[in-house]
Amino acid sequence: MPCRIQLTAENTLPADGMRGTLVGRIWLPGEAPGPTPVLLREDGVFDLSQLAPTLSGLFEKPALLQRLAQLDAPRIADTKSLLDNSGDDLDPTRPYLLAPADLQVIKAAGVTFAASMIERVIEEQAAGDPAKAEAVRGQVHKVLGADLSRIQPGSDAAMQLKHVLIEQGLWSQYLEVGIGPDAEIFTKAPVLAAVGTGAEIGIHPESAWNNPEPEVVLAVNSRGVAVGATLGNDVNLRDFEGRSALLLSKAKDNNASCAIGPFIRLFDDSFGIDDVRRCVVDLSVEGEDGYVLHGSSSMDQISRDPLDLVAQAINRNHQYPDGFLLFLGTLFAPTQDRDTVGSGFTHKLGDRVSIRSAQLGALHNRVNHSDVVPPWEFGVLALFKNLAARGLL
Repeated sequence: MPCRIQLTAENTLPADGMRGTLVGRIWLPGEAPGPTPVLLREDGVFDLSQLAPTLSGLFEKPALLQRLAQLDAPRIADTKSLLDNSGDDLDPTRPYLLAPADLQVIKAAGVTFAASMIERVIEEQAAGDPAKAEAVRGQVHKVLGADLSRIQPGSDAAMQLKHVLIEQGLWSQYLEVGIGPDAEIFTKAPVLAAVGTGAEIGIHPESAWNNPEPEVVLAVNSRGVAVGATLGNDVNLRDFEGRSALLLSKAKDNNASCAIGPFIRLFDDSFGIDDVRRCVVDLSVEGEDGYVLHGSSSMDQISRDPLDLVAQAINRNHQYPDGFLLFLGTLFAPTQDRDTVGSGFTHKLGDRVSIRSAQLGALHNRVNHSDVVPPWEFGVLALFKNLAARGLL
């Protein structure tokens, strides 16, 4: 029997505790149960539904920080009891955490770090076969080198490198979005499909080569303003995507394959976009077989600025009237062998995945197959019916 995921203030909150402005989303049981946006403070967890029934609507409010500071909202619970009931053995009659996203589209920027860009090229060259990856890795590093971090995407130097790679027969669609002028921006998950901290994450049962992707996630409103940040796991099937980039949606979007949380830290005097640019995201994977993996992703190594990625996602050519969440990509790409030499890393059922950052807290999930995790049943229609029944529309 696996050790349960038990959330506490120590293993979930930012290092500075409640100093920042933390908002989230919970399931609130009772006579009229439903999802509710909340504010976390030292003195408890407070219901924001009268200010805005959705986080999407909350992020549209002008002078939001001032409104939250002056708000007299109902207290739901203390933080300790909320966290204690948000692990993998929760009591549905008590409040528990959900992913801090509702009507926002969940987008992701891919191949934004040089190291992960090289790994995507290796996946493609190995056709999704982890046994071939090590040999291909040596060939690719010989031509590209191990460090492309100084190459500015879209620059003259990047275009010169492109011509060299074409001549070597190594040009790739991943290099196109990694060093070319246009970022890869894709839809990671449908509206309301993300899972929160403490929940299971889903791996497609046919995948034999997959990994977590620890990332910073920006919360952006309909005006294209980044209002805060959180953590995310862009669960990825390397074998599916490596066989064909046209399988990206199957590699990225399955039941519970998108985890976000624990809370969104709004940009205020204690935390801003420059902190995102300097953020270090740590990852640990603990297997029931005793296997332990540690990794790290430093945002100061990103090839494209976070606000440039926002601008490439929302502009005159594409709008998001309910806002969006944007995964910023990861430097981390696990290559160490787990079982046999040359097999690389892949998840096993029961793996506990923890993604941490000092200023954003920690996101904890356990791995299961996507056809076994709780099915996704609460969609947009269910949300509107629920809000209407609670008198919040």
